[in-house]
Amino acid sequence: MYAIIETGGKQYRVVDGDVLRIEKISAQVGDTIHFENVLMMGEGADVKVGTPYIDGAKVAAEVVEHGKGDKVVIFKYLPKKDSRKKQGHRQPYTEVKINLSGDKPVKKESPKAEEKKAEDKKDASEAKVSQSMKKDELIAFAKERNIEIDEKATKAVIIETIEEALK
Repeated sequence: MYAIIETGGKQYRVVDGDVLRIEKISAQVGDTIHFENVLMMGEGADVKVGTPYIDGAKVAAEVVEHGKGDKVVIFKYLPKKDSRKKQGHRQPYTEVKINLSGDKPVKKESPKAEEKKAEDKKDASEAKVSQSMKKDELIAFAKERNIEIDEKATKAVIIETIEEALK
């Protein structure tokens, strides 16, 4: 299912899970916002078209981040007048993640299930030694788990030693 929404003077075709950069809006990162200007919504034969908007239709989105776009250089020049003016501009934006299914209530799990997930997560973090970790992070990781390593060894050797000790 897709929808066409209007925000910031522009129209966007969105699908569930899309990440968009829209004109800056005043919302905190992590907030859920609702776009009420929905022009069209549906899929295949089940398409609703508004005149101009669909009554009661909303598209939910989560604010991911705020930022500034790439710099645009404005250069004005008048020949034979020794007149030059250089100016730059970075347009602010808000990045949002679309959620067409709306705000679904989060199902609370039992405390035992939460404890089990936490243990599984801990086991997984111990089993994975990432290649992206820096050498000093690997040394700290090994010390936390009382794994003896040679601190002067190469990063690859340290990773190999940690992985063998965790098995």
